[in-house]
Amino acid sequence: MTSTSQRTTAWDVYESPFGPLTLLAGPDGLTGLAFPGRATGLAEEDRDPAALAAATGQLEAYFAGERRAFDLSLDLAGTPFQQRVWAELRRIPYGETVSYSQLAERIGRTDIVRAVGAAVGRTPVPIIVPCHRVVGADGSLTGYGGGLPRKRALLDLEAGRPTDAFAQLALL
Repeated sequence: MTSTSQRTTAWDVYESPFGPLTLLAGPDGLTGLAFPGRATGLAEEDRDPAALAAATGQLEAYFAGERRAFDLSLDLAGTPFQQRVWAELRRIPYGETVSYSQLAERIGRTDIVRAVGAAVGRTPVPIIVPCHRVVGADGSLTGYGGGLPRKRALLDLEAGRPTDAFAQLALL
């Protein structure tokens, strides 16, 4: 995310274990989550922690290992195809991964795996829409807007593997 949407009516910063995450909301729900250094053009008068309290609370529980799914109103701007991919991402269970080709199969479009990958890469609310759960066909980590170290840390968290990656990532 390089700039904020005109649909953004409120924003706040959640201090995650791996650095500040900027949350953006519109009147109909969460519109974006930006990794450190990715949100620009925010007006201080629109900062509204109360409007994003549910999202920050659920993120806090997720990072503490106490939440496996998010229950938030989302208002995601995207094409019908992107919406379909993002809906399928939300069906990937906590702690599990799928490949891009498996994701394409799940939406019935094995002919356009690259387009599925592009839609995954445009997920406006990573973590909450778990795009980090998509991996290469051989299980390798591939592309992630927050960087591969964050993707690894999120997958380790969900797998219950101890990690000190969060502390290191907070310094990035």
